[in-house]
Amino acid sequence: MSYLVLARKSRPQNFAQVVGQQHIVRTLRNALLRNRVPHALIFSGVRGTGKTTLARIMAKALNCESGTPPEPCCECRSCKEIAAGSSVDLHEIDGASNRGIQEIRELKENIRFMPVMSRFKIIIIDEVHMLTTEAFNALLKTLEEPPAHVYFMFATTELHKVPVTILSRCQRYELKRVPSNELAAHFTSLATSEGIALEPAALNMVVRASGGSVRDGLSLLDQLFSYCGEQVSAQDAAEVLGMVGSEVIAGTAQALLTNDLAAALDRLEAVTASGMDIKRFINELLAWFRNLVVCKVSKEPATLLDLPADELAVLQETAAAHSAQSLFLLFNLLMEGLEKAAWSSRPRFAVEMAFIRAVQVEDVVPVTALLGRLDSILAGVALPPAPETVAWESKKKIAAPPNPEPPPAPPLPEAVPHPAESFQAAPARQEITPSKRDIRKDWPEFLVSIKKKHAIAGALKWAKSPRIENGKLILTYDNATDCCILKSKERLAELTVLASDFFEASLQIVFCEPKSCDVSTDSGGAAAIQRERQALTHDPLVQMAAEIFNGQVGAVRVGPQYKKPLSTAGDEADDSDEV
Repeated sequence: MSYLVLARKSRPQNFAQVVGQQHIVRTLRNALLRNRVPHALIFSGVRGTGKTTLARIMAKALNCESGTPPEPCCECRSCKEIAAGSSVDLHEIDGASNRGIQEIRELKENIRFMPVMSRFKIIIIDEVHMLTTEAFNALLKTLEEPPAHVYFMFATTELHKVPVTILSRCQRYELKRVPSNELAAHFTSLATSEGIALEPAALNMVVRASGGSVRDGLSLLDQLFSYCGEQVSAQDAAEVLGMVGSEVIAGTAQALLTNDLAAALDRLEAVTASGMDIKRFINELLAWFRNLVVCKVSKEPATLLDLPADELAVLQETAAAHSAQSLFLLFNLLMEGLEKAAWSSRPRFAVEMAFIRAVQVEDVVPVTALLGRLDSILAGVALPPAPETVAWESKKKIAAPPNPEPPPAPPLPEAVPHPAESFQAAPARQEITPSKRDIRKDWPEFLVSIKKKHAIAGALKWAKSPRIENGKLILTYDNATDCCILKSKERLAELTVLASDFFEASLQIVFCEPKSCDVSTDSGGAAAIQRERQALTHDPLVQMAAEIFNGQVGAVRVGPQYKKPLSTAGDEADDSDEV
């Protein structure tokens, strides 16, 4: 007889031999014991996790002649025929090659007849998602109301491609990837039964490469046993599988974390020389850093990481030696660089550049720090000591002056068209407390906060480009009449308290205004008329009245006829100037 590969030789023949999937095994056993087996089942999951195997075990259990439920005996005629694939009442169909409507019609015709040798006819369709839409439609009615002697069992790796009309008629079982510890125990048992010694490091490589698939792992073991004979070492496994041990990945990660570029590049050279696919190395390294982050942020990383105990211990020790911020930043940087390498025609070059950027990460000044310093400069306040570059074990700091001095205040701008003069509310204080707010951003909010102070708020609305310099709140006005109401002792004191309280600093109010604030209305010139209109528009009483009645100034008339008493001016013609 020809040689049987491990994947076929070690295929489970009853529920007790199934590796993993205990949640599904328990459900199927209970269904058999309580006679609650549905007429249609669908098993889904990644390759090599036991979908078809479970369907065949269910077929055995349903037709077993001498076994004790729920386990099939594997000794009776029916069990042996099913195991050998020669049972006339078991129809196992490949959905990829028998996917048309004609095949389904023939199947429907066949299931009309009673079983020949067994109690039930079992229909197993593998990769059922490959059936055509017409084939699915032809199967719907039969699947909903099948004959009492027929059971349907489907298997698929792509459940989302199966129509919902089919899914609604089946009981679904979703198989999980087999955990690493169960795979390791199963592979060790198989190696022992084959008389082959398997080193733990080699076993870990096989488990990692299998990705939770039992069949994939068995195929790799077959390859190793053929190459190595009776002793399988880690070096042999690395050569055959094109992989590197976890210690190589850990050493590369440690070199990057300690900014040792030479060591990281040496490791990369060794990996390339070993013949390992560079893209597989990239994925292994990213997975290692991802596991590092999980170990850093999780209190119980063992519940999230399906890893051997010794590898998990190394990860926890490494994560404890570095800050979370450094791990996050390095992981993101490598993710960006190594993802590009995975699609590059020169992946090694891209990996080397990613390593160079990773070891230089401590020299990067965060953008937020730079923007904060720029805001401080623009606000004209003393600069704080420069922060450290974000704490990823950097020993370098941005140099900052030991006692930075505030920049000199620029001279007050002159009002146009008149020369400017400053009106100060009070003598300069001895101590200056810098504002804790940004006046450029917070000035509108300040006006809203004093809205109830009608006179003050109305006058402040005409201030141009307010700024804080050396403890002074400087308010610039184009027209002196706009701020005259603020110069009274009571208003000035009230404004000082409001501004100091809002901006969280001791402030002195300074007005920057034209020298000439007289308004002349008898010159007859256009400029005089305009000034008079502006003065009337900005009059505090007018502003207060507009705000109280929720109105606005619509027109200003300054003609002589409007300066008469209201009783005599009401019938005059409307020949005034308007704005």
